Amino acid sequence: MSAVEPTAAERSAALPGDDLVAADVVMDRAFTLPAPPDAVWPWLVQLGKRRAGWYLPRPVERLVPPSRRGLRWIDLAHQGLAVGDVVPDWGGRDATFTVEELVAGQHLLYSSTRGRTRLTWCLALRPAPAGSTRVHLRLRLGPVRHVRLAGAVGGAFDHVTVVGLAAGLRERVGGS
Repeated sequence: MSAVEPTAAERSAALPGDDLVAADVVMDRAFTLPAPPDAVWPWLVQLGKRRAGWYLPRPVERLVPPSRRGLRWIDLAHQGLAVGDVVPDWGGRDATFTVEELVAGQHLLYSSTRGRTRLTWCLALRPAPAGSTRVHLRLRLGPVRHVRLAGAVGGAFDHVTVVGLAAGLRERVGGS
């Protein structure tokens, strides 16, 4: 099993946002972090373009210009995220996410429209053994014109970015 593959139970579980988009493509990723949900939550809240950035592991970040690297600390200026807030995204100059739902320490749900495709992105936290956290991410897209292409190419891109996010978050919440 890959470092970001969800379990069968995670894949079949209902998550916030599942009812908002009639999805042609669903991408589930999941990973475990060595900290409790309340320690992971502030890192997710500040995630994003023109916020704390996208977390990558230190060896990868060294290849990124310093001004584009993700923060390695909790910035109180980015902790006030609320339903209705719009967060810029890297998916294009005008791409954004809107916060649809936010339950502190449990889940964060974004929505967006890219062309004719609507999407939701849910980041859900669950307590895991030994004081750790299971992070489950679900991206739902619909309608999608080229489903197989979106699933293969989009799925590969999603996999790589979430592997980087998982490693970057693991460094940050683990204090390394």
